[in-house]
Amino acid sequence: MTDILSFAFIQNALLASLLAAVACGVIGTLVVVNRMVFLAGGVAHAAYGGVGLAFFFGLPVLPCALGFTAVASSCMSWATVRRSDRSDTIIGLMWAAGMAFGIILLDLTPGYNVDLMSFLFGSILAVPAGDLWIMAGLDVFTLMVVLNYYNAFLSMSFDREFARARGIPVTFLHFLLPLLISLSIVMIIRVVGLILVIALLTVPAYLAERWSKSLGMMMLWATLLNLVFCLGGLAASYWFNLTSGATIIAFAVVFFCLALLAEKVVGVAKQG
Repeated sequence: MTDILSFAFIQNALLASLLAAVACGVIGTLVVVNRMVFLAGGVAHAAYGGVGLAFFFGLPVLPCALGFTAVASSCMSWATVRRSDRSDTIIGLMWAAGMAFGIILLDLTPGYNVDLMSFLFGSILAVPAGDLWIMAGLDVFTLMVVLNYYNAFLSMSFDREFARARGIPVTFLHFLLPLLISLSIVMIIRVVGLILVIALLTVPAYLAERWSKSLGMMMLWATLLNLVFCLGGLAASYWFNLTSGATIIAFAVVFFCLALLAEKVVGVAKQG
């Protein structure tokens, strides 16, 4: 085990797991309590357009995807705040448009880049040191914003009308939260990929919600669970030579099912 930890790519993967766990734990909690899972999925798949744009123009992928998803999330926020009764239709349309835009750009790009698959399904064992610095910077920014608006997010998450009556800028937060979601999604592209990212945002937060009595505690539990899932899936993918992103999500899903089963068994036992 000591020999394995001496490899630079393993060290980078462990750091990527920690950084991704923090972002997913904090932002995933806000996604779950605000019932924005579908919007988060729309932002994640729209990010494919940013990947296609980067390959087409030969630009760095993460910064390009970050800019594209930020614009996409802002458009979704603007559309849904005006037509909330049709928000699912609008998000679904932008979801498909982003994917289609990315695919067309990739079709028009000369040659084929083998690194593309890592953005679709994740490749945590291939995370470069440069991406770690970007992830760390996004983590710091995300934490600073959430801490600054913690009480406002808390009020908005459980009663928007009450929050608006208290003078909390609900509309501003409605735009800010999808922007933070887009930052988190870009952060963890390399970990589990665009296709599977939504599970890492929602599964730990859902479990954490069942075990927590405050928003802050929920964020902490979700962060710890994300770290467990990333490290457990990473270890399994390394030892069994499996795709890392898919293995991390599979590990999370198995844990999720076992946790719900354990709760049910304990509930039945108490009734008995």
